Amino acid sequence: MSGKQREYRGRIRSTQSLKKIFRAMELIAASRIGKARERVGMAAPYTRAIQRSISSVAYHSDTDHPLTSERPDTNRVAMLVVTADRGMAGAYSANVLREAERLRERLEAEGKEVVQYASGRRAVSYYRFRHRELAGSWDDGSDAPEFARAVEIADALSEAFLKGAAEGGVSEIHVVYTRFRSMVTQEPWVIRMLPIEVVEGVEESTGEIEPLYDFEPSADEVLDALYPRYIRARIFTCLLQAAASELANRQRAMNTAVTNAEDIIRQYTRLANSARQAEITQEISEIVSGADALAASS
Repeated sequence: MSGKQREYRGRIRSTQSLKKIFRAMELIAASRIGKARERVGMAAPYTRAIQRSISSVAYHSDTDHPLTSERPDTNRVAMLVVTADRGMAGAYSANVLREAERLRERLEAEGKEVVQYASGRRAVSYYRFRHRELAGSWDDGSDAPEFARAVEIADALSEAFLKGAAEGGVSEIHVVYTRFRSMVTQEPWVIRMLPIEVVEGVEESTGEIEPLYDFEPSADEVLDALYPRYIRARIFTCLLQAAASELANRQRAMNTAVTNAEDIIRQYTRLANSARQAEITQEISEIVSGADALAASS
């Protein structure tokens, strides 16, 4: 076998090995995406219900609670970025990090100091490579998040939000993640988790908010009870949405990689066949030339 043939055959074998890996990763992502979508659907109603509950309490009471009140005592804001632990998912993590950089620029233009939190090895390595301090970081299990991890993240952010300004407290909590809309559509998304923006309607006839509820023992205590449930539920929903988006991106990326590997194998097979044909032609020419030389010398 000539050097060219050996080179092409070696490349074909290595590409075939990569194709098997890509196909396996595609099948794994495809097997997990159904459960991930189901978990997103199961978590969404509870999250919406607790958001409505908090909005109702805040709207129908005149309480001044940290959940709904702006903090003028500090310009520090927390930003949590949710990415993948592993690559091979196309531009999934890169798109989230790009959106996070845009949010950082906007917040800093408003004179705010960003306190960075990161979930997922891609985000952690991104910020550490740029020597940016992380107030909190979490990795492992980005494609199958557990509620315990959401509680851990939520408690860390909640603690920072409730701290005083002198202790390094933050006035806002922003989360950057990927929202899962469908198998073909996932988009980087930014939410301001705290303080909550109450968007209930106002009574048109009087121009005033008419209370519809009585709160026992008080509105403040109701909000205190709802607060940890609210932030944990929303963080968990963000992690679930990000996990489903990661798996969808990985399945799509691996399918494309398999197709590209097949194209490369076909290309190198043609080149190897051409090299083999050229080698055979050269050998025949050498044999004919040798026979002619012997005939001429006899």
